[in-house]
Amino acid sequence: MELRGAYTALSTPFVNGQIDEKSYREFIEWQIEQGIDGLVPCGTTGEAATLTHEEQGRIIRICVDQVKGRVPVIAGAGSNSTKEAIELTRLAKEAGADATLQITPYYNKPTPEGLIEHFKAIAAEVSMPFVVYNVPGRTGLNLLPADLKRIVDAVPEAIAVKEATGNMTQAAQVIEYCGKDFQLLSGDDFTVLPLLSVGGRGVISVISNIMPKAMSDMCRLFEEKDHAGALDISLKMAPVNRAMFMETNPIPVKTALSMMGVFPKAEFRLPIVPLKEENLPKLRKILEEADIL
Repeated sequence: MELRGAYTALSTPFVNGQIDEKSYREFIEWQIEQGIDGLVPCGTTGEAATLTHEEQGRIIRICVDQVKGRVPVIAGAGSNSTKEAIELTRLAKEAGADATLQITPYYNKPTPEGLIEHFKAIAAEVSMPFVVYNVPGRTGLNLLPADLKRIVDAVPEAIAVKEATGNMTQAAQVIEYCGKDFQLLSGDDFTVLPLLSVGGRGVISVISNIMPKAMSDMCRLFEEKDHAGALDISLKMAPVNRAMFMETNPIPVKTALSMMGVFPKAEFRLPIVPLKEENLPKLRKILEEADIL
């Protein structure tokens, strides 16, 4: 399975505490119309941490059904419990996802041997391609390139990594250790362009929720060796990138989707709360200046 370009870590719309299926389907359709290269339901931006397993399975099924094979679907299915990750991966496979996104177990802080056994167990029970998600800012654990190579060597289903450290030295070492054919994806919108320059294939993105065409075009132009054009887009996205992290993700991006009229409202599940009142005009101004509103 080849992964390339911009994959949106989809935000999940809620209305009165329930999944807003109509808005979600329309959102997915708009993403595809805008030229997105792939979609990732039930990730961090999709508030997977507050979804039940039944809801997670339903969201993945909705996404797969709406996409109808037009772009790849990489379903979030990770957990800090190996048993739970296996159950979620099974739901994703039954729903028809093309691959899963598997976060390194958070809170537990397993040893490298524990990580290898975790991913081996998932693949043994439910064999399908998966992307390892390394995000130490949320997990408390940094998967180093040498240990990632051990996982890749032991588990053929591990086809890629979503590297969210923002550390270009570490990103370059992923390719050094795992080889040029291993698929390196950015999990940090601020550093997509430099990551592409060290051998990356693309990004699983937050900002592409609201700027799917820009992110997809940037990745495409870089691949076409139009580095100046890619840089121009990167610079245009920079202030919006900063705005998307003025508070904890996904608070700003879901608020932006509501301001754009893509979602009817910016509803969250506790412990995530709405954007602070004083930040609303700041966000609106940045979106207006970027011609998003």
